[in-house]
Amino acid sequence: MKTVFVAGATGYLGRFLCAEYSRRGWYVMALVRDRCRADDLAADILIEAEATRPETLAGTLHGVDLVVSALGITRQADGLTYRDVDYQANLNLLREAERAGVKRFAYVHVLNADAMRHVPLVAAKADFVDVLRASVLPSTVIAPSGYFSDMGDFLSMARSGRVWLFAPGTHRINPIHGADLAAATAEATEAGTDWLDVGGPETFNHRELAQLAAEAVGHPAPITLLPDWLRKLALAILPRLTPRRIHGPAQFFLTAMSMDMVGARFGTRTLTDHFKQLAVQPSASPPSTAMEDSA
Repeated sequence: MKTVFVAGATGYLGRFLCAEYSRRGWYVMALVRDRCRADDLAADILIEAEATRPETLAGTLHGVDLVVSALGITRQADGLTYRDVDYQANLNLLREAERAGVKRFAYVHVLNADAMRHVPLVAAKADFVDVLRASVLPSTVIAPSGYFSDMGDFLSMARSGRVWLFAPGTHRINPIHGADLAAATAEATEAGTDWLDVGGPETFNHRELAQLAAEAVGHPAPITLLPDWLRKLALAILPRLTPRRIHGPAQFFLTAMSMDMVGARFGTRTLTDHFKQLAVQPSASPPSTAMEDSA
């Protein structure tokens, strides 16, 4: 039986990764910081360690065939930064994998990262990918277009009766469900793919997303297009006016909204059905962003 070590296992995507590899017959080792948060993980064994502290990783990867890392944060907590987690914690894990002779290291990145390297969140990820691809270990980089959980803001605005977009509202995205992304990751690692830009089965522009959300909640939600200079202004002033836990993810999402985010179509789960399911649960909060995984 092959062994996979999933880092960031208690995060949005990490849980799907554990379930997918388990379903495929792998022995699943899950890296967690707190066992209390991991009781429901589809894992054969829990490894309690902190990737930001390399000494806690020593010896944990002995006999592991594959490491899949979804380590990353969107909101800084415990005083940690993007460099601490998205870059350094993943680097600590990579160095331990090299010492242990792991056969492949897979990392969940972000689509269009080269166009967003000025964004601190993306820069930390991209810098790690540079090191990963220079490593002696074979690697797989998965670059998703966006996540269903990131689309919850459209539904929230539709519920409020108006959707606010930045002009022209025609940039496209094909977000992917976490379960489908986990399946795409498993297929790519098993096939030895070195890089995969991936998205879900449906592609929408931002106006179409607003319309889809309005249809899901069952009442009109007019679209107001804000001039793009307001988006640029927000990018300039948010770092001066808000703490990093606020402006960090905002910088990423405001930048991503200015470009097409379309990866290769994969999966069967549709955003249409996802919105319909959420719409009948008006008191339920949208799931936390897919990029917010435990370090």
